[in-house]
Amino acid sequence: MGAINKNSDRDWIKHRYIGAGLCIVFIFGILFLRLVYLQMIRGEEYRRLSMTNCVRLKSIKSSRGLIYDRNHNLLVDNRPAFDLTIVLEDAKPLKGTLERLAELTGDSYEDLMATIKKAGRAAFYKPLILKRDITRDLLAVIEAHQFDLPGIHIDIEPTRNYIHKKTAAHLIGYLGEINKDELASGKFPNVRSGDSIGRYGVEKSFEADLQGKRGGHQVEVDVNGRVIKILKTVEPVSGKDLVLTMDLALQQKAENLLGENDGAVVALDPSNGDVLVMASSPSFDQNDFIGGISSKKWQVLRDDPGRPMNNKAIQAEYPPASTYKTITALAGLEEKVIDRNSTFFCPGFYKFGNRRYHCWNKYGHGNLNVVDAIAQSCDVFFYQTGEKLGVDALARYAHGSGLGRLTGIRLAHERPGLIPTSEWKRKRFKEPWQAGETLSISIGQGFNLVTPLQMAVFISAVGNNGTLYRPRLVKSVQDAKGQVIREIEPEITGGLPASKKNLAIVRQGLLEVVHGNRGTARRIRLPGIQIAGKTGTAQVFSRKAGEKFNNEKLRRTLQDHAWFVCYAPAQDPKIAIAVIIEHGEHGSSAAAPVAKELIHAYLGDPEVPTAVVKDDQAHAE
Repeated sequence: MGAINKNSDRDWIKHRYIGAGLCIVFIFGILFLRLVYLQMIRGEEYRRLSMTNCVRLKSIKSSRGLIYDRNHNLLVDNRPAFDLTIVLEDAKPLKGTLERLAELTGDSYEDLMATIKKAGRAAFYKPLILKRDITRDLLAVIEAHQFDLPGIHIDIEPTRNYIHKKTAAHLIGYLGEINKDELASGKFPNVRSGDSIGRYGVEKSFEADLQGKRGGHQVEVDVNGRVIKILKTVEPVSGKDLVLTMDLALQQKAENLLGENDGAVVALDPSNGDVLVMASSPSFDQNDFIGGISSKKWQVLRDDPGRPMNNKAIQAEYPPASTYKTITALAGLEEKVIDRNSTFFCPGFYKFGNRRYHCWNKYGHGNLNVVDAIAQSCDVFFYQTGEKLGVDALARYAHGSGLGRLTGIRLAHERPGLIPTSEWKRKRFKEPWQAGETLSISIGQGFNLVTPLQMAVFISAVGNNGTLYRPRLVKSVQDAKGQVIREIEPEITGGLPASKKNLAIVRQGLLEVVHGNRGTARRIRLPGIQIAGKTGTAQVFSRKAGEKFNNEKLRRTLQDHAWFVCYAPAQDPKIAIAVIIEHGEHGSSAAAPVAKELIHAYLGDPEVPTAVVKDDQAHAE
């Protein structure tokens, strides 16, 4: 009996060992299969996840190139901006993290989530910007609650800083965030989603030079995404610097002189086409566009009747008014319908057909030659000259002088203006050209349209004796150490269609505008500096040629625009200027004084004063 019990106990123990062994084998089999699954089937995925959790690449944004004026005064630099970012892989639980973040920032949970959804799955392992350029107060709050905000980081990146608010805003321009189509185009190899590119002005035209190249850190992070240490660094490459042709002091002077008036001022160096001044009023603050302009501010700019987002120097088109008489004079001399001694009698009107075309001076100017006619801006003289020439001959000389076509300046959205021909009217209106329309064209009214920059280029060419230059905005491109990488040379685009002899006659007339006894701009004389120029009063609404209106009785928006174009010193010009004051009424009283002050500021006080001619008669031109 005892032997049987011992065998039973032995079998029971044996079965227990076998069962335990089978369990162990089964468990290890499961572990083995799990290891095979994890390492062989899912191994690559988990290796990637492991590396993502431990070692990550952190991009370093490059600094955009700086912008200087011609005298190396700094116009645009970069400042540090604090961006609030999130790494979704580390922000767990996401809902709780965002709810806590919303409490601290004052934003709604819905807005934060909408930002994340907009980025899509591509941003899962990469920092996603929730708020750009946060305040230092908010920065302190986020840093104080860092352990309550897994996956939330503060990235410090350089952002644009426009030092002189509103100064040369249309020339310098501003930045805007790149869009998907631009990224896909391949034109911006050093830019990624969320980066900004030039949207306007020089910032846009010289984007390839100003944009730098990103660098990066290889960093080790903990489970919450916090950086433990930096393993490797590739330094970013800064963008190249630009030295503009603009003169900061003169630009600010022009903007101050424009004041609250709508209009534009362009000043060029006649010897090479350098843009010394490009002022457009009203202006805007480029800093408002950093990180995206608010809808409220954009609506204010959009609804402003002064059109602050338009660069009026190159986009606004105006009738050239009496400044165009310079073209009519050159064309008349070249076509030999007049010469230096030709005279016309002005009784205050010119009868053409059954109509009278009035001169601005209802009492008339008497007998005038071309020099006197330019100086006194006699409409009747140019009515008759234009009649002899015809519209198509006038158009040839206007086009040859740079009007009605792009100047080629390196700025987007330049407008060509309009110089009409008989063929143009036939195509546009399906009507033949009328001879009476030529009279309006000959004094710069009618269909004629020009930009202030075109007039500045033209008057520069008259001043330098016939050479047309492409307006130059940038003198050189430099590296961060100030070494010149590329010089941008002046470029001649053509010459005025006039002989030196006839140019000299017109130049004498322009000199008499300021320094003649009856010149229309004699009130702006400067001791020691000879100024040659031309006034103009451009009609805002259509009226019959010579028809007179009392501007003072018209509402402001219907009053005439005031023009003045000039160069100085007359014998060896260093500066040429075009001024347009919208609804300024008279070029002599509204636009010419602006040019006078700019000439004085740029050329200074000469040593030898010139004689001052007595101002014996007021002039409305």
